[in-house]
Amino acid sequence: MKKLLALAVVAGGVLFVIKRNKDAKAEADLWREATAPTERPLAAVSANGNTPAKTAEAGTNN
Repeated sequence: MKKLLALAVVAGGVLFVIKRNKDAKAEADLWREATAPTERPLAAVSANGNTPAKTAEAGTNN
């Protein structure tokens, strides 16, 4: 009975590690896709995600 319980614990641990590695790979793939450079930046958003300042306002210091 103890051997069966130990085998179940080991099998559960192995399955847990496999699932965790699979989830980590999926998250890494999503991150890689989300941070991949695009062919051209979006019109209203700069490359770092901030809204760019308008050229007329950029020269004034109030």
